Amino acid sequence: MSRIVLFIYRKRRFLVWPLLVLNLVLVGLWWNRSIEKVNELQWQFVNGYGIRMPLKYTIHGIDVSHHNNRIDWKRVCQMQASGVALQFVFVKATEGATLVDRRFKNNWQEARKAGLKRGAYHFFHPKRDPEKQARNYINNVTLKPGDFVPVLDVERNDRGRVPASKLIADIRVWLELVEDHYGTKPIIYVNRHFYLLYIAGNFDDYPLWIADYSTDHPNEFKADRLYFWQHNEKGSVDGIRGKVDFNVFVCEPDRLKEICL
Repeated sequence: MSRIVLFIYRKRRFLVWPLLVLNLVLVGLWWNRSIEKVNELQWQFVNGYGIRMPLKYTIHGIDVSHHNNRIDWKRVCQMQASGVALQFVFVKATEGATLVDRRFKNNWQEARKAGLKRGAYHFFHPKRDPEKQARNYINNVTLKPGDFVPVLDVERNDRGRVPASKLIADIRVWLELVEDHYGTKPIIYVNRHFYLLYIAGNFDDYPLWIADYSTDHPNEFKADRLYFWQHNEKGSVDGIRGKVDFNVFVCEPDRLKEICL
């Protein structure tokens, strides 16, 4: 009996070792591919901005709202670190059906004066009338040639209390009204979670701006129209107190005109 047990043990051990070796090889291949992808982006810690930045991309920018308080736009525009200067900014314009960001007018005017390419975004409320929200944006945002197309920020669903079908339908109302007014498709800003729940498969023909701090490479998002990647929310910028969201344009530079008026 003991000989039989010993034989079975040896046989199992003989089978286990090749499997372990195979798993190690597969893990090694996966790790090497992951490192190659990360290295492709030339990640580098940039002291002036206080964060790692993917320097393969050449067009870097930020987004701001009243939470960033009063901004010295001249200092923002003049800042340069490790050869990287900021070239664009997205400014919060409106929220819900009636709110206008209290810093919007000043930020909007001063960003243009400073020479930054600018865009204006609307923070979408899932329980507010989408038509009124669209009118709020339209009534307060005047876009000029060279500005980015309108932006819809979708990142809230009050703990899932609004059914997905209704939220998707309401988002579509806002997008279509704004598209009709400005004559161009808006950009959708969304985090990874909301992208998978509400955007993917429903709004694939709209330009995408993804917020995801958990990945070192945006290529895992299979959207054909990914233009911007918000890769960090803890950057530092001369002329702005507190932490700042950092973004990068992930397409070839000559494609920037595709999402501008």
